[in-house]
Amino acid sequence: MEIAFPGKRVLVTGAARGIGRAIVHAFAAERAEVHAADIESGLVRETAATAGSPVEAHGLDVTDSAAVDALVARIGPVDIAVHAAGGVRGRMAGPLEEVTDEDWRAIQAVNVDGAFHVARAVTPGMKAKGQGRIVLISSGAGLRVSRTGIHSYGTAKTAQIGLARQLASELGPFGITVNAVAPGLMPQTSPDYVRQWEARSPEERAAIVEGIAMRRLGLPEDIAHAVLFLASDRAGWITGQALPVTGAP
Repeated sequence: MEIAFPGKRVLVTGAARGIGRAIVHAFAAERAEVHAADIESGLVRETAATAGSPVEAHGLDVTDSAAVDALVARIGPVDIAVHAAGGVRGRMAGPLEEVTDEDWRAIQAVNVDGAFHVARAVTPGMKAKGQGRIVLISSGAGLRVSRTGIHSYGTAKTAQIGLARQLASELGPFGITVNAVAPGLMPQTSPDYVRQWEARSPEERAAIVEGIAMRRLGLPEDIAHAVLFLASDRAGWITGQALPVTGAP
């Protein structure tokens, strides 16, 4: 099954590293016009430089709705938008009574508000074309209790799935699909997740891998492949869904 995107304008947020970077590289390999955006402007330029095909890099804070609107206005109507910006924003697990408002909001802002800002910004252009694809990178933490133990993270990832479902219902009549991808454990995708993984004992790590049907941790490319499918014409009748990509049933 050939999936290619020649001439399609793609916006990927959270593109500096890990899953976002893999998604950028995957779309670039399939001849899309790719715009890689991240608050870490130096790293996102590296993403663009290593894509193997031309990619335009943009510094972007997805929690700033005006900045998101301005970027979309500058690059033009978007065919495919992938919101991969997110994560735990340096927060660690702790008792509920010790979670500050700032801790809570920092995670909600980038994961949920950011997803909303991106979807809202690209929708007019997609409506004008009569088609479009929006993919939100959620997490297995949106489908069950989060391994991180971080209240705001599990809540935000669940909210992304709800947002995808709600937007899918509204935007379907305009030819726009909205879906979420829920990755399994992938500790190498950000410094925060590396720290969490390395804090586990070797025995704990081995037990986690043994509990995965495929007996391996996920790779960013595993998620990129799922995103490319959902963004393709082959997935034109799939919307409002959360696709687990976890290596397990």
